[in-house]
Amino acid sequence: MVSDLSISAKNLGSLALPDACARCFWLKTHMGFKLPWQIFPGIFSSIDAYTKKVTNLHYDRHKRIPSWLEDATGPGVPMTVPGYSRFCVCHRETGVRLTGVPDEMVNVGNGTWILDYKTAKFTGNQDKLLPMYKTQLNGYALIANTLGMGPVIGLALVYYEPVTKISVDDMPGLLLCDGFRLAFEAKMLPVELDAELVPGLLARAKDIFEMAKPPEKRQGCRDCGMLSRLITLQGKQGY
Repeated sequence: MVSDLSISAKNLGSLALPDACARCFWLKTHMGFKLPWQIFPGIFSSIDAYTKKVTNLHYDRHKRIPSWLEDATGPGVPMTVPGYSRFCVCHRETGVRLTGVPDEMVNVGNGTWILDYKTAKFTGNQDKLLPMYKTQLNGYALIANTLGMGPVIGLALVYYEPVTKISVDDMPGLLLCDGFRLAFEAKMLPVELDAELVPGLLARAKDIFEMAKPPEKRQGCRDCGMLSRLITLQGKQGY
């Protein structure tokens, strides 16, 4: 049976976080994950597009992917990543539609590597969002394998960390006539392939989504606290 729930691999990953709140997740699913007052700076989309272009132009010129990627995946060829409307599957067991668009897919001959780019400082396994990222990548793997774009044999996060430690000696290579350059240092973090992770979270997501009313909030949930204060304020103002 097909569910009314359609969810991206990244949004599904929010359920894997240690402080996940079922009430917040119920509200987000019923709002289509479009919440008030959300602002996503466009600069990150520009950096993301630039990063992908660097990989592809490097391959066009050298017929190999950049060394920092090749060190993890081995020699490979960048694959064309389908758009959001095509890179999706209806999960057979739950009927939930799982979507998403990987940043990079690399064909290494015996299989596919899926990479996700993060413009952030590298903290390794200390990254508090790592459970979400792990779900995101394993969600992409499930989609790719189902669509025949696998077998997926490896997953990795690629942190592009801005290089902000500079000195006077660095200036000749950084200055332009109308601005300056910002360099990025790539750091790889392999992510475990876990075939059981995503199906379990899809089942949980469906159970929460299909509840007739919001479940109880998680004790100490900051977002639930803010929502309660907003409702109280609205009542006091008579809106």
